[in-house]
Amino acid sequence: MGVQLFQVDAFTDQPFRGNPAAVCLLPGPRDEAWMQNVAREMNLSETAFVYRENDGFRLRWFTPAVEVDLCGHATLATAHVLWEVGWLAPEEPARFHTRSGLLTARRGGSVIELDFPALPEEPVECPPGLEEALGVAPSYVGKSKFDYLVEVASEEAVRAMKPDFGRLKTLSSARGFIVTSRTTSGEYDFVSRYFAPGAGVDEDPVTGSAHCCLGPFWGKRLGKQEMVGYQASARGGVVRVRLAGNRVYIGGQAVTVMRGELVVP
Repeated sequence: MGVQLFQVDAFTDQPFRGNPAAVCLLPGPRDEAWMQNVAREMNLSETAFVYRENDGFRLRWFTPAVEVDLCGHATLATAHVLWEVGWLAPEEPARFHTRSGLLTARRGGSVIELDFPALPEEPVECPPGLEEALGVAPSYVGKSKFDYLVEVASEEAVRAMKPDFGRLKTLSSARGFIVTSRTTSGEYDFVSRYFAPGAGVDEDPVTGSAHCCLGPFWGKRLGKQEMVGYQASARGGVVRVRLAGNRVYIGGQAVTVMRGELVVP
């Protein structure tokens, strides 16, 4: 019997938008090399592997190149699948044991809310070559546990960026680079894009975990505890953010676009 495999578009209510993630429902643990091969075969920004463990589920995330410590959109996609296939009852929260500790997800109507750790940034010097690699002038540079955060002057600058990914990949050992600005539309509080060529993902369409940093950053500047962000990649996606102390609640919708079976042992 094969392994159930799904493809889910996260942080969107429309197929072919948001961020696609593969979700692999496992009967038990598998070795890292096998999971990495599956992720490389799926060739999406993240593939999630999940199986029952103790009072919840063990969850791991792989890009086509590496295993990562935290991933928002693939966690949202996994929770969506667990409710969809009946591994969880509609009112049950999802409890995930991960490399970033216990993460939970709850469903309220069509929106899934993730309980993630806050990852605030601290100001740092702009790394040499970063401005040239991004092709945009930073007005502020900070660094969180995982990523650089780069604020720029305008939403238009964020949307128009065309980074040099080869150059960006050589700059640092950080997981990736968040580029953000206030928005002028009134529909959203801020916009962002996310680049992680060092992890095998030139541009991630919608990055839930980046909002663990974006939430505290914009919360301080805007004086808000609840915000809506738009990640302005080609696919685009909406991320709801709610701050609560050292936690960030990240909300979004998800759509299943493919169900299948992985037949390779």
